[in-house]
Amino acid sequence: MNITDISGSALLSNGVKMPYLGLGVYKAEDGQEVVNAIHYALDAGYRHIDTAAYYYNEEGVGKAIKTASVAREDIFVATKVWFSQQKYEDTLKAFDDSMQKLGLEYLDLYLIHWPHPEHYLEAWKAMEELYKAGRIRAIGVCNCMQHHLQSIIDLGGTAPMVNQVEFHPSLVQQDLLNFCSQNGIQAEAWSPLKRGGLFNNPLLKELAEKYSKNIAQIIIRWDLQKGVITIPKSTKNERIVSNADVFDFQLSDEDVQKIDALDTNDRTGAHPDHFMEYFAKKGVK
Repeated sequence: MNITDISGSALLSNGVKMPYLGLGVYKAEDGQEVVNAIHYALDAGYRHIDTAAYYYNEEGVGKAIKTASVAREDIFVATKVWFSQQKYEDTLKAFDDSMQKLGLEYLDLYLIHWPHPEHYLEAWKAMEELYKAGRIRAIGVCNCMQHHLQSIIDLGGTAPMVNQVEFHPSLVQQDLLNFCSQNGIQAEAWSPLKRGGLFNNPLLKELAEKYSKNIAQIIIRWDLQKGVITIPKSTKNERIVSNADVFDFQLSDEDVQKIDALDTNDRTGAHPDHFMEYFAKKGVK
């Protein structure tokens, strides 16, 4: 991934360009809050918006895109199918529901949000049909380990183009990154800032001082230098702008390795092999 500026992108396995910096809108309230956040991001040069059916803000995302000063074809839009809708027909319906809420003619990226152990391969076959029909420019997954990815590859059809996973200095998952790279799957980070859980880390404080940046900028730059697309979330204009101010410096290889060494395999969310129990405890279906 050649890091140039905010307009830069990674090339997916099918030749689609995916902007390597995007705005995540998890927990952004549907309506004016998410509309404002997306407009702040687009005005700052972002061209990648990541939502999901589970975020319950697709209508607001669609409104933001319709009312933006940036043309639709210049905005890379991703959404996701929830694990309770991964039977074949359910996935097709979930896609139609998302598209209706978004008000879009086509989608840039559709993702399996969490791989339902019994149905995610059904969901993938449905997504392949939508992709072949030209309704989606790229398809991928979230929260998949090597064995999930291998199961999809073994189907012999279209391989995942993206794997969006929890990724930050406390959860590097280098073996998974290597597997993705070897199989032409673009890695993408959710929760890249560990929900603020790294802002008191001594090493990151030291590096922020060294490069005259803040800790969030150090982490986002590390993501990109690791070849990982990143979608930090915020609804505040100043933070959205600040998170994109990462193209005027470069971490040394030594400093990248120091950040890698912070890995403790610590998750803020569910493990992909046990997520159903995790969400059941939260009362989420």
